[in-house]
This record gives sequence, structure tokens and C-alpha cells, in this order.
Amino acid sequence: MTMLPPVAPVKLGLVIDLDTCVGCHACAVACKQWNDGGQFGPLPDERAFGKDPLGVWVNRVHSYEVTAPATANAPAKHMTVHFPRSCLHCEVPECVTVCPTGASYKRASDGIVLVDEDKCIGCKLCAWACPYGAREFSEVKGTMQKCTLCVDRIYNETLDAADRQPACVQACPTRARHFGDLGDASSAVSKLVAERGGYALMPESGFRPVNRYLPPRPRRDAAAAATNPAPAPAETLDAAKLPPLLRWLDRVLSR
Repeated sequence: MTMLPPVAPVKLGLVIDLDTCVGCHACAVACKQWNDGGQFGPLPDERAFGKDPLGVWVNRVHSYEVTAPATANAPAKHMTVHFPRSCLHCEVPECVTVCPTGASYKRASDGIVLVDEDKCIGCKLCAWACPYGAREFSEVKGTMQKCTLCVDRIYNETLDAADRQPACVQACPTRARHFGDLGDASSAVSKLVAERGGYALMPESGFRPVNRYLPPRPRRDAAAAATNPAPAPAETLDAAKLPPLLRWLDRVLSR
């Protein structure tokens, strides 16, 4: 059994906005590209162009059709929710404590959960223990692989400060992914979670995942919006702030 370090004050993790995620898979592709050639790569594929391809993707995106039941005043509403899934870097990760060789471990400095492939024997105990399905087994390498939060990128001082964030965050075209210290209540990600009611997955499991998800915002009903469109906001013009030519033109057209 692998022991856990004391809970670190720094808890690096992701905040994923389910309201703005469009399911484009840019995060998954960027993750694959960076980690395939990074410190924890490669992420090998088998039969990539065959009928039954198999490969390691440590970041996956699932899409679901969600139905809000009808009420006395409104019909049922349907929406698509895109749900990115990767390691949640739990504070009490069962995948670490079941590891018989110490290959799975949690860093004391920032809470990131990693795998030492030199120690991994491919027993898959961590995959069976993880309730989030966040572990990947490489048939080619015979070892487990997982999200590293791009640890070889976020601490890389040869990169510009703006680029020291996980590849998935950097690539997201809708800014649905955010990275930071969720152990710091004053951090931007912690404030975002508090503002939007971000939540942890399956808190009843007791593993205390660090990553948070922001819920989708309520959608306007399309049929109701067409029947009763929202009034357009009244436009006001401060003529005093216009350039001289436009002020003259405003006076002429206002006669």
C-alpha cells in the first residue's frame, strides 16, 4: 500500500465550464500532442486507422443529451452537455493507496497525482480503484498512464509565463477550461468556482477531487423567445462625446 503525503496547501487543478464547452475535442488533441512527446510520453496508439483502433487518451470528452422534465408551466427542455473527463487529482486518491509498488504517487508540493512508469507493473489496481475512469492502460508499454496537469510544462521556465499552463487549457477555443490553485481562496479559479457554484464530482465517495465543474446556465426556450422576444435595450447617444463632424451631422438629422 502506498502512503499519501500530508495534505498540501497548494492544490493545482482544473475548473471546467460545462456552459461554454462545445465538445470540439481541442483539449483532448492538445493533451495527446503535448504528452506524447513530453516527459510522460509517448501515448501510443494501436491500429489507429483500423476498424478497431485502440490508444491512450488521458483527456476524453463525452457528450450527453439532457432532458429537463416538463412542469405545469413549461414543456420538457432538451440540451446537449459536453463533459470533458480526466484525472481529478483527488486529495485522497484511492488509485495511489492501492498501488503495490509505489508507482502511483501524489506530490506533496502541489497535490498533483502522477505515475512512475519505472515502478509500474501494469496490474491495473489503480484503474479499478478510480471511480472516475481516469486511468489509461497502454497495451504497448504495459503501464498505466494518466493526466499529469502537464507538470513538465507548467514549471518550464524556458516557456513564456502565459504558456505555463496545461496544454488543454491553452488550446480551448471557448475558454471553457481554467487552471490554478484551488487551495487558495483568493485565486482566480477559486473565485470562479464560488461565483458560478462549481462542484466536485461524486463528493460522497470521500476522495475529495480537486478539479471542479461549472454547471450549465439556464437556456431560454426558443419557442417562447420567438413568441415573446426580449425587448431590445434602449440606445442612448451622448452627443457631447462625438467628434465635431458627427455632432454637426446629428444636429442636421435631428431637425
